[in-house]
Amino acid sequence: MSGAQPIIVTGVAGFVGRAVALRLLERGEAVIGVDSFNDYYDPGLKEARVATLAGHSGFRLERLDIAEAESLAALVRSCGARRMVHLAAQAGVRYDNPAAYGRSNLTGHLAVLEACRGAAAGFEHLIYASSSSVYGERGIGKAFAENDPLGPPVSLYAATKRADELMSQTYAHLYGLPQSGLRFFTVYGPWGRPDMAYFSFARAMLAGEPITVFGEGRLLRDFTYIDDIVDGVIGVLDRPPDAPRHRVLNIGAGHPEAVSTLIALLEQLLGVEARTVLQEKSAADVSATFADTSRIAALTGYAPKVRLEEGLARFVEWYRGYTTGALTR
Repeated sequence: MSGAQPIIVTGVAGFVGRAVALRLLERGEAVIGVDSFNDYYDPGLKEARVATLAGHSGFRLERLDIAEAESLAALVRSCGARRMVHLAAQAGVRYDNPAAYGRSNLTGHLAVLEACRGAAAGFEHLIYASSSSVYGERGIGKAFAENDPLGPPVSLYAATKRADELMSQTYAHLYGLPQSGLRFFTVYGPWGRPDMAYFSFARAMLAGEPITVFGEGRLLRDFTYIDDIVDGVIGVLDRPPDAPRHRVLNIGAGHPEAVSTLIALLEQLLGVEARTVLQEKSAADVSATFADTSRIAALTGYAPKVRLEEGLARFVEWYRGYTTGALTR
């Protein structure tokens, strides 16, 4: 579904942002990618991600911090965008930098809302990234559904993502801004984030270094492969809400696995035995995540296809190529 106006993707140099932008470009959309290229992790990886988009004639990059509200609003007005996929954020639950969460996830999200509110008449849809972390500590039990009560946040990241949902709900109520908040569940795959367990474990294992395993490997995560995530994001983008004008949707695999299983699969794929340092669960971690995806499935036909063993194999193949310089895309 190609349109005359470009689609803005914030956080385009990030893991999910790059993948979403690529899919949009491949189907003929014009994409304006926005990113500040901060140094939370290696900016070189971010530059390499964006390099995979640069060959598409419909792609334009804007090096911009979303918290710079006037600059962001001017960009949205001038380009005539009516759709935005807002993925820029300070990620991670254990990052000890409260100001970074405040600037990116609170000030930045508010700037995005204001930019969309001030856009050309007929703004169609704002997709924004929320997180499974908003559910809080749920333990091991039934799948998390969007209408479940939300527990107290156990990390500042979780608190900011819950605040984003509330701000968006208010903008939909006051100004009629059509929005969909997507609660992502543990995204993984090629071009991923180095601070995530599967990535950092692979790097350390190949380097002969020990890996720190929180919760002694018993934590459960609903690992969701990047291509499945993109299917969901694009499916929701193409179906803006009518009434009510704001909705939240889970986007996950619906199949939680223990971190110990993740490690065992990496050992097989890498041909290396992990040297583990076991630690108690961090105060910023939850015991389990488990997505009920019935709502997004009913809306878009979303059906995750890639199981953990297959997705990790694809990641390992990519990682070996990336670290040896053999990979260009």
